[in-house]
Amino acid sequence: MRAMVLSATANFDQNPSPLVLTEMPKPKPGRGEVLVEISVCGVCHTELDEIEGRTPPPFLPVVPGHEIVGKVVELGPGCSERAVGERVGIGWIHASTGGDDENLSDEFRATGRDVDGGYAEFIVVPETYAFPLPAQFSDAEAAPLLCAGGVGYRSLRLANIEDGQVLGLTGFGGSGHLVLQMAKHLYPDAQLYVFARSAEERQFALELGADWAGDTEEEPPAAPHAIIDTTPAWRPVLAALKCLRPGGRLVINAIRKESGDVGLMGTISYQEHLWMEKEVKSVANVTRQDIREFLPLAAAIPLHVEVQQYPLERANEALRDLRDGHVRGAKVLNISVVE
Repeated sequence: MRAMVLSATANFDQNPSPLVLTEMPKPKPGRGEVLVEISVCGVCHTELDEIEGRTPPPFLPVVPGHEIVGKVVELGPGCSERAVGERVGIGWIHASTGGDDENLSDEFRATGRDVDGGYAEFIVVPETYAFPLPAQFSDAEAAPLLCAGGVGYRSLRLANIEDGQVLGLTGFGGSGHLVLQMAKHLYPDAQLYVFARSAEERQFALELGADWAGDTEEEPPAAPHAIIDTTPAWRPVLAALKCLRPGGRLVINAIRKESGDVGLMGTISYQEHLWMEKEVKSVANVTRQDIREFLPLAAAIPLHVEVQQYPLERANEALRDLRDGHVRGAKVLNISVVE
């Protein structure tokens, strides 16, 4: 099978094409596993964290990718939940304990990091972590729902806001544009503010119904009760803490933060940024239950999913575009298109 493979971690500045197109054996499902023929796979910032070594895979070479849509083509022994021909999605969680806190368990295994992922034509996964998808979403539209949507849903729950309050989103890419729509649906009387570094992102947020959009460090019309940060940088963390109202909560939705501006954290002021019972909450992974709850919600809203597609062979280009901030919605690899 065709796959884009990472053989060594590298910074994109030194190696702009770290993934190499490779022919690999098609995997075989074991007990309780299904073989999925992949149609599309979303591109997530976590792949950049893996490639550049901030969350390095435990073994190399590895196939990245964890926003996967495809169809079941083979059942391993003992399978009873999925069926051959069924369309399914696979997210960041490849397998864990199945408990409420499985995202925090040492048994958590991440798709595309701890096992081979979706930048390929086939993948095997435990059938309990392959999720049926709402019919109204195309394969490309469904892909970002498996991570950007699922972990965005978890972030929104952890923000703990109430209808009528003010919610801020800092960063407006694959996850942010879905969280905004979820928040508008669940909290119709809330004020939704978006902080984004580019004018294009701010305009996109207003098109989707944001009540205000401004630059990362711009002062909003009112102090938010909560802010969800989906950026890879530290500057938005300081800016968000500064503008939160007393008792407010910052939810950081990132696996890792880049180190380029980490020195800014040395300027943190207890009085300006942390006093008055402000909280910081991180998001660690996603659970099976998060995805099971989120997918019907995405269909009920229904979410408008903005995607830009690339063929599998251009995965490096898609990642470079993501890294350089060329983002409107989500980026998706179309596995079936061959250049």
